[in-house]
Amino acid sequence: MKITRSSWPVLIVSGQFNSQNDEGYRLRELTEELKNVQDCSVIPSFTYEDAHELFISRADLGAIVVDWDLPEEDPEEKMTALEFVDLIRQRNKKVPILLLTDRLETEKVPVDALRNINGCLWKTADTIEFLAGRIEMHLMQYIKDVYPSFFGMLVKYAGEYKYAWHTPGHMGGTGFLRSPAGVAMFKFFGENVFRADLSVSVPEMGSLLDHSGVVGDAEKNSARVFGADRTYYILNGTSNVNQVIWRSQLVRDDIAFVDRNCHKSLNYAMVITDAYPVYMIPRRNKRGIIGPVRLSEFSPESIQKKINENKLLPEDLKANSVKMSALTNSTYDGVCYNVVNIKKQLEKSVENLHFDEAWYAYARFHPIYKNHYGMTDDELNENHPPIFCSHSTHKLLTAFSQASMLHIKDGGKTKIDPDEFNESYMMHGSTSPQYSMIASLDVASKMMEDNGEIMMNDIIVEAIHLRKKVLSISKELKARNKNDWFFDMWQPKKVKVKDKMLDFEDIDAEFLAKNQQAWVLSSENNWHGFEDMEDDYAMIDPIKLTFTTPGIDDQGNMADEGIPASIVTNYLIDKGIVCEKTDYYSFLLLNSLGTTKAKQGTLLAAMLRFKELYDTNSPAYQALPDLSEACPDAYKGVGLRDHCNDIHGYFKKHNILEKMQEAFQIIPDQVMKPSEAYHQVVRRNVEYVELDEMMGRTPAVMMVPYPPGIPIIMGGEMMNENARPIFEYLKMRQGFENRFPGYESDIHGVERTERDGKKFFRTLCVKK
Repeated sequence: MKITRSSWPVLIVSGQFNSQNDEGYRLRELTEELKNVQDCSVIPSFTYEDAHELFISRADLGAIVVDWDLPEEDPEEKMTALEFVDLIRQRNKKVPILLLTDRLETEKVPVDALRNINGCLWKTADTIEFLAGRIEMHLMQYIKDVYPSFFGMLVKYAGEYKYAWHTPGHMGGTGFLRSPAGVAMFKFFGENVFRADLSVSVPEMGSLLDHSGVVGDAEKNSARVFGADRTYYILNGTSNVNQVIWRSQLVRDDIAFVDRNCHKSLNYAMVITDAYPVYMIPRRNKRGIIGPVRLSEFSPESIQKKINENKLLPEDLKANSVKMSALTNSTYDGVCYNVVNIKKQLEKSVENLHFDEAWYAYARFHPIYKNHYGMTDDELNENHPPIFCSHSTHKLLTAFSQASMLHIKDGGKTKIDPDEFNESYMMHGSTSPQYSMIASLDVASKMMEDNGEIMMNDIIVEAIHLRKKVLSISKELKARNKNDWFFDMWQPKKVKVKDKMLDFEDIDAEFLAKNQQAWVLSSENNWHGFEDMEDDYAMIDPIKLTFTTPGIDDQGNMADEGIPASIVTNYLIDKGIVCEKTDYYSFLLLNSLGTTKAKQGTLLAAMLRFKELYDTNSPAYQALPDLSEACPDAYKGVGLRDHCNDIHGYFKKHNILEKMQEAFQIIPDQVMKPSEAYHQVVRRNVEYVELDEMMGRTPAVMMVPYPPGIPIIMGGEMMNENARPIFEYLKMRQGFENRFPGYESDIHGVERTERDGKKFFRTLCVKK
């Protein structure tokens, strides 16, 4: 519970531990003094190289003592003390490094080493007690700095063992001990979780609703770390971040300019605010991967044209300015926008800019993402509108689930008033916040402040190594047999290095991790498949890994044989590997802070095993046991290769990707605002209508097929002849589910009813 020195080991690097001389004797004495008197843990390491490997693998080292005087002729030593100290300081700017040396050797310590250390310890001049005391002093100073303000206070308060007479009712966990089920939960989570579960009645912890005390200090620190003018902690997810932002700026009949590729929480924000939506439409390539909205759509002329053509908007409102724009950055396939270029367009016609960066909270902490995130440090001019960013700090940083951040950067002229904004915040916030979630946001900020760039560089390089390994496996297989196959990656095939275009797999990973241009989409090097790509406008995120499966080429031509991605990801799930998103011929994995090399190796092994099962047409139940068990009659005796080609053949016959492309390029006729459609639900003026009867009807709720996970039709938009491609796409999806049981996909807003052994889609529509 308490902050203890024993939890933060001291790493002592010396080859003299076992030496039968005075140095070895004093080292062993120093180790015993640290353990028995100072209550410190000690980890010995005999070489600089071993110590460096250990340091990379552990983030809990509290101090590092480096023997500067190891013999240079030692064959075990491949690294110098100076190199070791420099490598440690590159990865951790604050951990205390103490040089263990002889006072006669001081003049030999170079300036570069002195600049990176916290002090020197004299081997023979000082007593063992004094040396141990100096190490313990540096250790305790470091530990105190490790704990950020809110988390540090939470640990301190929970360690004071006070008698609580306030909520929550379990009062530090003791309430759970009255029942066997409660005891089981107490033992599973451990006492610390419950002792840190406090109430707003605890004044030491400050108030989240008025942003005072240590919680206010934590939010201010997060704002500084993430480049915002103000940051707010949100404890019920980024869906609620979006509600707070929109409720603070929009009212009934305001106009919003919205990415059709937005998260459904933004669609619900339009319901809550009663705003009129005008949509921007993202591009798609022939593989069905979602790309960036065209830059031209952000121009004042384009926005006004969309407003003028909107039949739902009353004429007297069409001259009003757009109150809010909402753009998904990055997209679900990892396409990141150059925010600087977008602001230059939107500042002319939009009052507030909102970048939904739920999956992208780390962008500020590595130079490869420069200018491609909402809180970027470009020069503020008087025309810049305020910018809001939604961060799911729990998704790809290290906060607890549902713990998110809302960042605000004031405009050149328009400043967001904190008191006014807080009314929206309090409307959506709880008076009983979860303190562990707050602490996780505080710690996530501290982690990124301390060594965010190092951590991000590690996972970017690791992701690039995985990308290169997939290509090298494919190349090796085809070298043996030109007709062989393996999975591919959606990424540049070639990258310019010193004016030469080189194969991606032949380029050094560190070079790719440091050069943004390697990832920027261009029309000149059109590996991505998006037409009319603007210069310096969008890039793909190296850590978002889109794997592609055989069956379709970059031009959308479908082969005679193919492997639908859902079959692969179902196989991977059975092997304990869970993907983030599955499309028809691609699937997405995230190489985040929690990804390890072991995970990568396991993934590649599983993919090679799938290939083996496919190539030998092994029984489908070997690869997909859960599917075979759930639908024994449908797939009995079917080989995996045949099963893949059956589904691929269905997709090819029904032109599934073309139908999807056509369906998602349409904005159906808007009959009523999303808010009014929802009002019809509340008034119970709705009824279920099956898809076959839906032409001419108005759905009251949004319909969101996965893939691709964006609304195909919004509540209040009519299913008529203009929306025929949407109708045909949904019909094809319905037919697919009946043809291939066990492949029912999630379609938000769609229920299924069964008759005569068949499934029929239905959704809530406004009554006639």
